[in-house]
Formats: sequence, structure tokens, C-alpha cells
Amino acid sequence: MSGAVRNLILTGGIGHPFADSAAALAGCLADAGCRSDVTEDIEAGLETLAWGEYRLATLYALRWTMTTGEKYTPHRAQWGFALSPRGRAALESHVAQGGGLLVLHTGLICFDDWPDLRDITGGVWRWGVSSHPPRGPVHVAPTQMPHPVMEGVPAFDLAEDEAYQDLDLLADVTPLATARATAHDKGAWPAVWARGYQKGRVVCDTLGHDRRSLETPSHRRLLANAARWLTE
Repeated sequence: MSGAVRNLILTGGIGHPFADSAAALAGCLADAGCRSDVTEDIEAGLETLAWGEYRLATLYALRWTMTTGEKYTPHRAQWGFALSPRGRAALESHVAQGGGLLVLHTGLICFDDWPDLRDITGGVWRWGVSSHPPRGPVHVAPTQMPHPVMEGVPAFDLAEDEAYQDLDLLADVTPLATARATAHDKGAWPAVWARGYQKGRVVCDTLGHDRRSLETPSHRRLLANAARWLTE
């Protein structure tokens, strides 16, 4: 893809079909002219991010310390993860110096031992507070806040996804869209937001459990819009 914007997708983790869905995500972002490289090696990926070759970084992984209860003990040896100071500096510097960052779905759960991450993303998952109903139908509705990320994106339904709720959000986060789990309705919750961080831009999309969600036409358009805005 000649002249494409380079994007690095950081992925991998438990409970989600990341190998398949990361490939689908790369296809969605190709609609915006992005050429994506995909890696499950978070630290090595962030090291290459520091070389300055990527205009966009995408965090679509489920990598955290797994010290939040016995439920995850069997997975901790393989998937438990604490981001190194060098990795933190690489990601923060990428955005601060003008790069784009797309955080998708479980990316908001990642790096739970890095409290300053919320300052970059505008919101994170908090164990013991945040949650989601069982996976099922989700209704996504744009708010009244006009933004390029939502251009041409109407309200839409996802056949199956996870609607996150009670995230730890900064006071200045203004949602561009909300999500409501229609089979377990506990209200609508912020699902998509965009923000600036120093010289860079960030978009967070709490949806995207799998390929079917990502490739739903309106969701796909939202993601392509996000990539364009993050890299313009």
C-alpha cells in the first residue's frame, strides 16, 4: 500500500479471539489508508514504536498484572504482565510528540499498574468497580457532540459485544457515543471518546470483542474515521 500510514497493533491476551480480530481490525483501518503491523510482544513492539516509524499505535490487547483475584491465577504465568518503565516512556512519548493512539475494547484494561495511563487515555478499567453485562446485543448511539470520528455514523446495533460500564473516566471526557447492553439493560454508558494529549491525539472505543463487531458497517466506519483523525 504505497504511501500508507504505518500503524502498530499491540495485541494478545485471554478470553478474546485476538489473532483473528486483530487481523480484522487491520482491514478496517486499511479503509483509512493505514498499513498495520501486528505483534503480541508488547515490550518489543513499544521499542519499535520509539523509533518513530509509526504514525499510529493501536492498543487492542488484554495484558495486565492479573493480581486481582484467584480467577486469573491459572493464566498469570503466561499472560500476567507489568509494563516496564521503558515501555511506559515509549508509549507516552509517542503520543506526547504528536503520534496517534487508538485504544480498543480490552486495551482499557491493560497496564493496570500504571496509574498515569488514565491521563493519556482519559479513562481506564478499575478492578472491583468497572464491569460489563454478559456478552450479547449492544445498541450504540452517537451523542450530540459533533466530531470527525462520528461523521456519517448513525446509531447502530452490534449482534454481540460487551458494553463496559463504570469505567474510571477523567472529568473532562466527553463521550461521542454511548453503548447499552439491550438484553441486560443497565443504562447507556460512554463507549467512544476522543481527546488531545500534548501534541498527540487519542481515541478510545470500548467496543470490539471480535471480528463480527469490528466489521459491522457502522462500527467499521467509526474506526476508519478514528484512524484518519488520529493521523491527519
